[in-house]
Amino acid sequence: MKKFVLAMLFIFLIFGCAQKPETEYIKSIKNFHTQRIERLKNPNSWLSLVGLYWLKEGKNTFGSDETCNMVFPKNLNAPNLGAFILQDSVVSVEIYNNQKVYCSDTIVTSQILNNDLIENTSILKYGSLSWFVVKRGDKYGIRLKDSEAPLLKEFSDIEMFEIDSTWKIPAEFIEYETAKEVLTPTAIGTFEKSIVLGYLAFTIGDQFFTVEPSVAEDGYFLVFGDKSNGEETYGAGRFLYIEKPNSNEQLFIDFNKAYNPPCVFTKYATCPLPRKENNINTKILAGEKNFHSQYH
Repeated sequence: MKKFVLAMLFIFLIFGCAQKPETEYIKSIKNFHTQRIERLKNPNSWLSLVGLYWLKEGKNTFGSDETCNMVFPKNLNAPNLGAFILQDSVVSVEIYNNQKVYCSDTIVTSQILNNDLIENTSILKYGSLSWFVVKRGDKYGIRLKDSEAPLLKEFSDIEMFEIDSTWKIPAEFIEYETAKEVLTPTAIGTFEKSIVLGYLAFTIGDQFFTVEPSVAEDGYFLVFGDKSNGEETYGAGRFLYIEKPNSNEQLFIDFNKAYNPPCVFTKYATCPLPRKENNINTKILAGEKNFHSQYH
């Protein structure tokens, strides 16, 4: 009996120790997901996006009245709020009738607006609404958010695949002799420029793959597609941040951290799409699944 107990204790210790790293890993992925969900619940997140209006050259009136060039939500209760003026790549705003539109806690009457690619982006606020200028290629638009948006109010979570450490895949980064600038297509038909320093090589099962991530702070950013797109996952691909090699010079692509682009939540986002170099010819059944809502 004593030998049996000792044997069982030995087995418990062996398997218990073997499972501990897995348990810690699962906790880390769950924590990553929890933080992601909390960011999306923020009143200023992508879930609050309710409009995207492209500016034409000259004056663009806006308000809740149907006669405005840019019709804001009906609950704005401001039929003619003002106008945006686009002239020689400069966007300014005029607010009509001293209505209380704020920028940095100051009431605005007229002002030149910094777009989202410029430091200190000008954000205007009226009630629960806020908006700012976006620049995409040579196009300028107004991105509108509502901290009381229905999608933001109903949102609770995004379904994930079961966490599986085998989807944390070792990879090798092969640096190009010369960095190259690439053009990434977007959901609105424009292109975004990014810098690629090299490619990542890895295997899934017995299949060999390569992808070209762009440079990101302290790592790499990947917009990738795979065979699960349009079925288990979002049709236009997913995003993934990849950390630079650790202290042991090991680099991993952790697909358990793959997440949906903003376009999965709203038609008003301008998401980058996977380049052909980043389409992985297999199903990546890890990370976030597709997201569905009546408000999309």
